[in-house]
Amino acid sequence: MATPAQWIEGARPRTLPAAVAPVLVGTGAAAYLDAFVWWKALLALGVALTLQIGVNYANDYSDGIRGTDEVRVGPLRLVGSKVATPRQVKTAAFVALGIGAILGLILCFTSSLWLLVVGAASLLAAWFYTGGKKPYGYRALGEISVFLFFGLVAVLGTTYAQAETLHWTAVAGAIAVGAIACALLVANNLRDIPTDSVTGKRTLAVVLGAPRSRQLYAGLILLAFILAILCALATPWALLALVAAPLAYRSLKVVLSEAVGPALIPVLKDTGLTELVYAAGLAAGLIIGH
Repeated sequence: MATPAQWIEGARPRTLPAAVAPVLVGTGAAAYLDAFVWWKALLALGVALTLQIGVNYANDYSDGIRGTDEVRVGPLRLVGSKVATPRQVKTAAFVALGIGAILGLILCFTSSLWLLVVGAASLLAAWFYTGGKKPYGYRALGEISVFLFFGLVAVLGTTYAQAETLHWTAVAGAIAVGAIACALLVANNLRDIPTDSVTGKRTLAVVLGAPRSRQLYAGLILLAFILAILCALATPWALLALVAAPLAYRSLKVVLSEAVGPALIPVLKDTGLTELVYAAGLAAGLIIGH
């Protein structure tokens, strides 16, 4: 029986900035349009957090029953380490995804019904990342999904739910946040190349190899900061996003130093913090500069 602390660790709290960041940027863009609605922002945050936790438990379950988590370098996996049964973890995943679906329905019916389609796609993407007979996360498509759902969909959906329109700063912010979220997954999969190669999990890092994965990580981080500078055309306050640069530099040094295995674990924390600080800075800049 897993302890509460193990359930919390199994939810992978270090990944939660990837859920908070797009809501911050989307809300900042809505405020830039003078359309901030606090309770819709909170609903969007609830949807993002519960979906992130749900997909984490779903991945734990699906990877665990396939045996791809039996030898892990990173955080605790509940099924793989046998501290919880597959059924328990699957139930936890469905509960989290179900709560996210309910919150999403409320947001849709108070904003725009076309968001229902986006929400349904998000739920399907969450489950079939590692679930089902042909999980797309095993076919080097994980980064594309993260970019779409934790970048474009989450940021633009948050903005549209409040403002019922979009602005180019929201699009730039969505691409930037999606890029950093992708970098987080690249770092995670870079660490797991040795074990994933053995178990047949063909992530993008496995396909590209370590050297090109490191270059991809650097390129994604650089893209995000270029887009922050671009947003300064709308308001110079957008440059507040650059306060995340020291954190980004610290993780870049590790990734480009050819670190492997456990040495890459701190990169996940620093990349998550980079995304959160970047998003907070950009959102604050859009709010101040509107």
